[in-house]
Amino acid sequence: MRTNNKRLQVFALTFFLVAVVFFLIFIVHIQRSGENGNKGKGEESREQLILGFSQIGSESAWRTRNTQSIFEAAEQNGIQILFDDAQQKQENQLKAIRSFIVYQVDVIAFVPIVEYGWDNVLREAKDAGIPVIVVDRQIRADESLYAGFLGEDGLEEGRSAAQFLLDKYQEETKPVLIFEMSGTKNSSVVRERASGFREKITGFPKFQIIHSVDGDFLRSRGKEIGERLIQSSIDSDTFKNDGLYYNGRKIDVVYSHNDSMTLGLLDSLENYEIDPSGTTIISVDAEQKSIDALVEGKIDCVVECNPNLGPTLMELVKLVAEGKEIPRFTYNSGKVFTQNDDFSLYAPRGY
Repeated sequence: MRTNNKRLQVFALTFFLVAVVFFLIFIVHIQRSGENGNKGKGEESREQLILGFSQIGSESAWRTRNTQSIFEAAEQNGIQILFDDAQQKQENQLKAIRSFIVYQVDVIAFVPIVEYGWDNVLREAKDAGIPVIVVDRQIRADESLYAGFLGEDGLEEGRSAAQFLLDKYQEETKPVLIFEMSGTKNSSVVRERASGFREKITGFPKFQIIHSVDGDFLRSRGKEIGERLIQSSIDSDTFKNDGLYYNGRKIDVVYSHNDSMTLGLLDSLENYEIDPSGTTIISVDAEQKSIDALVEGKIDCVVECNPNLGPTLMELVKLVAEGKEIPRFTYNSGKVFTQNDDFSLYAPRGY
């Protein structure tokens, strides 16, 4: 009996020692594999980066082109994208950014729907060591929580729109009544396009903004706004086919914060057979359809907001992934188109 016990003890000890040896060999193998894997990742990081990108939606041809530009540039630079469409809801973006953090992407980029409410999630990204780039629209947040901003200069766009009016109406002595269609409430681009426009016309009392309405950057909302203006004129027996009226006063200028709303407004004018040439219409974005409307005399001025941010964004992504600083603001340039331009010199917009 004792002999059997000893044999069992020897067998158990031998089995234990063999298991320990195999375990140690396994640990060494894992460590070496990890070292080799880390080395490979370090060598290939510039070509194998993962970018978490949250877009606000696909509300317009401009937005669709903006997304396409980013995907095209990512492919050209060997950068993988984890993409999320927020469908115009900030809560969806917050969830998406947190999912990017859990996935441990290398860089996060997002187009903020509104300016406020980002500090907590940006702090979470910073604590996780993931740099963040804000795209297209700016935010009101602690600047230490994100690497930088890439997009348009909304203030300059507003100023450009106003400068067109100053030039067009420089000899006018009567009041010039302006109706404004702004974009999504609490977004930076709305605030900037409105501020830049007002800054430029300040000091010229003849320019009067008689009403400003939120069109949410949507074509359907632009059409609704136009229908409401026309219907109210019909109901008050002041309806005429020579333009748009607000509270019985003829609107001289429509300043629209984007092409989608402008095209929606034109839809409503067409439905009621109202000649748009009776109203000066200024739009922002420069989609192909708005340029076509400009050539046809339905729009007077289009301020370009260039959606092709992809190439510049990828350069910034690679820099922050390497731990380098990027400019606090990187602006994309744009043109101002008017009916006086020779459009045979311009290539198709592509969006």
